[in-house]
Amino acid sequence: MDLDALRREQHKLRLSWMPWLYFVLKPRHREWADAWQREVQQRLRELETVEIAEGCFIAPQARIFAEPGRTVSIGPGCSIAADVFLHGPVVLGPNVSINARASLDGGAAGIRIGEGTRIATGVTVYAFDHGLAPDRPVREQPVTSRGVVIGADVWVGANAGITDGVTVGDHAVVAMGAVVTRDVPPWSIVGGVPARVMGDRRLRPRSGAPGGWEPDDGA
Repeated sequence: MDLDALRREQHKLRLSWMPWLYFVLKPRHREWADAWQREVQQRLRELETVEIAEGCFIAPQARIFAEPGRTVSIGPGCSIAADVFLHGPVVLGPNVSINARASLDGGAAGIRIGEGTRIATGVTVYAFDHGLAPDRPVREQPVTSRGVVIGADVWVGANAGITDGVTVGDHAVVAMGAVVTRDVPPWSIVGGVPARVMGDRRLRPRSGAPGGWEPDDGA
């Protein structure tokens, strides 16, 4: 393999782990990257019960499983990074991003994530639970599923966990490492184990100050 081919393979790897870079690719990379993504997504459609809208990025290292009746629906402009585990039923609204090593299992009732929400590295969302009765081993306990709803414009920080039955309101922020066991009001900032309300996004300073960081496409 020549140096240019090796560089392209490295660029694919970079995009897989940092998929936000796909959406700001320079024109010289756009043609091969789009063709590569068409192949990745078509193969996934052939093997699993998935619906993939236009303009998405899905890392080939992501593990997406969607048996009949457990559809994974991916809205336009979504990105799914390397080493993500995604098991339906799951519905992703437009422009949702799921970063590396996140793990989402829809159980029976499913996971729904609203438009523009960011799921950071290592987040776990499980829409099912085991019984805890003392009269039999955990492996024999019944499994229940109430579902998880994460609203629009939510930021779930790295390594946070969200348990079955929880609704996270629009515009909320879940801090890094938090464990969310109860509903999160819209606009609230929650953190801790178990998570509790620590603030309100509407009271934060307005954006637009100098000094922000903008990623590039790495080449």
